[in-house]
Amino acid sequence: MRELSYVQAIHEAHRQAMAADCRVFLIGQGLWSPWYAGGSLEDLDREFGRDRVLDSPVSENAVTGMAVGAALAGMRPIVFHPRLDFLLLAMDPLINQAANWSYLFAGQSSVPLVIRAVINRGGEQGAQHSQALHAMFMHVPGLKTVMPATPADAKGLLLAAIEDPNPVLYIDDRWLYNQTGPVPEEIYRIPIGEAAVRRAGRDVTIVGISWMAAQALEAADVLASQGIDAEVIDLRSLKPWDQTRVLESARKTGRVIVADPGWRTAGAAAEIAATVAAEAFHDLHAPVERVTLPDTPAPSSHAEEQAYYPRPSAIVEAAWRALGRRVGAAA
Repeated sequence: MRELSYVQAIHEAHRQAMAADCRVFLIGQGLWSPWYAGGSLEDLDREFGRDRVLDSPVSENAVTGMAVGAALAGMRPIVFHPRLDFLLLAMDPLINQAANWSYLFAGQSSVPLVIRAVINRGGEQGAQHSQALHAMFMHVPGLKTVMPATPADAKGLLLAAIEDPNPVLYIDDRWLYNQTGPVPEEIYRIPIGEAAVRRAGRDVTIVGISWMAAQALEAADVLASQGIDAEVIDLRSLKPWDQTRVLESARKTGRVIVADPGWRTAGAAAEIAATVAAEAFHDLHAPVERVTLPDTPAPSSHAEEQAYYPRPSAIVEAAWRALGRRVGAAA
């Protein structure tokens, strides 16, 4: 199977979906720029025309509202928000309208809309351009939320989101764009709400979200060199999330770490940890550990960023805590 980068897989998913279904169109900021979307949308306007790849003014609320209307009229819009931070300006059409529509009309009408929003962290971009706000949207009934961590999932989850009859928030992380991996050439779908076991293990479970799923695999390699067998679960979807697979692993290992690229308080990790603690309490040998961002805005200093963003070493330390040992201590 050929290898693609994460960003190439996203590009291929857009291109194949647009070629297969004339109802699919793109709207958002920077779509005609070769670099603005990190190469993920490059030349799609040349291939499909600028009546299907609409480079919009900076008006997140209006553009998202237009896409909701287009979805209600039978189209399959993909709205591109180049920064997840500014999706906050579109909360009304997304949450009050799109997420509630199927419920309000007893399933007789739906909003087949994809909101693609990008986490742009690091690079000294600061507090207003580096936020991972996925937990806010995980809270909303009627809105599915996916966060792929591999090239294959980046393609398969986007294609699944486009075909879903209800609104899906698709969040990709620019720190993953250069990751490479095998990606099938054909159209395929990754089921929304189904996690993937990336590595089997018996001593501790690491549940990773988006970028932190990649960090979890690196941490598992370090732990293996220290004699600890870690199971790594890539959650892939936040709403719904795969409680069955996570709880099965928790009951097997008795120790769970949730690695979340967002803030700690009321975050995705908090929800997962609470569920594991409630549903697998008698099988746990230690409290559920959370590896998250600190509850502070993102810094604008490179030196401070090194401390702010958790690395695999933070997951390794959490695993040792769960095992009741100090890092490097004898078994």
